[in-house]
Amino acid sequence: MAAPMELFCWAGGWGLPSVDPDCLAVLTYARFTGAPLKVHKVTNPWRSPSGCLPALKTKEEGVLSQMHQIITHLRKQKYNADYDLSARQGADTLAFVSLLEEKLLPVLIHTFWVDAKNYVEHTRKWYADAIPFPLNFFLPNRMHKQHLERLQLIWGDSCLEDEEELEKEMYREARECLTLLSQRLGDQKFFFGDSPASLDAFVFSHLAPLLKAKLPSGKLQQHLKSLQNLCDYCSSILSLYFPWDGGDAPSSAPKTSASQGAETEEEPYKRRSQILSVLVGLAAMIGYAFLSGIVSIQRGPPGAAGPRPIAMEEEEEEEE
Repeated sequence: MAAPMELFCWAGGWGLPSVDPDCLAVLTYARFTGAPLKVHKVTNPWRSPSGCLPALKTKEEGVLSQMHQIITHLRKQKYNADYDLSARQGADTLAFVSLLEEKLLPVLIHTFWVDAKNYVEHTRKWYADAIPFPLNFFLPNRMHKQHLERLQLIWGDSCLEDEEELEKEMYREARECLTLLSQRLGDQKFFFGDSPASLDAFVFSHLAPLLKAKLPSGKLQQHLKSLQNLCDYCSSILSLYFPWDGGDAPSSAPKTSASQGAETEEEPYKRRSQILSVLVGLAAMIGYAFLSGIVSIQRGPPGAAGPRPIAMEEEEEEEE
């Protein structure tokens, strides 16, 4: 039997199987199609073979690091959630995905990473608690900077003109986008009827973090919560496809053999990761001590007795 594809993604939180929208989209699409993935849920992107998340390790194409590339690869492997869609429905999928990326995604970035209250009290706090020491001292700030740059790239030069006015316009368009999604969904179970498609994975991955996160400043969140069919839609997908993946299940609840085979939380590697983190922290502190002159080495005459230097071994983390 061929080895399953390996997916590296951010771990879950807030009642979700992953807190990252791109990772959540890939996980959801894989669940919709039954793609056999060995899932590594991690809190350190450096454990990914590409250094970023999500990442899919494949036999045919090596490592794929973009959400759209991963889903395209799954389609090539005949795990296609859009197989039964008509040409019109395929065109609607492209239109709505474009709408999500243009109107909703910038506001999600702003809500979680730019809004000062949300970033300090919610986003940075979660990542600082989740990411292992000592990476949690600088990785959240690095991610914050990356999201700021991404948002500036989306906004273009207009962000330099009137940021406050631009923010109001951006949130207005995001509310209109949510309202349009609510109207398009109506009373249906999924956007194209009773079976999920790729559009459902994209919509769910954008809406669920906004719905489930406990944000101190929730301007857009309140509008989403007022659209009951979208809230029910997210809850339905979570209960149907991720019954034990949100961190809300009791610890004593047994996992099914199918989920054990398809997904793993990488428990055997936690202790190894902790040891590696401690070694990295020690190396960083010792290096700083030498560079700053706090500690120095004085050489004595040949044959003089003195303490032996401490030998340090670095343990390299391996994924099996």
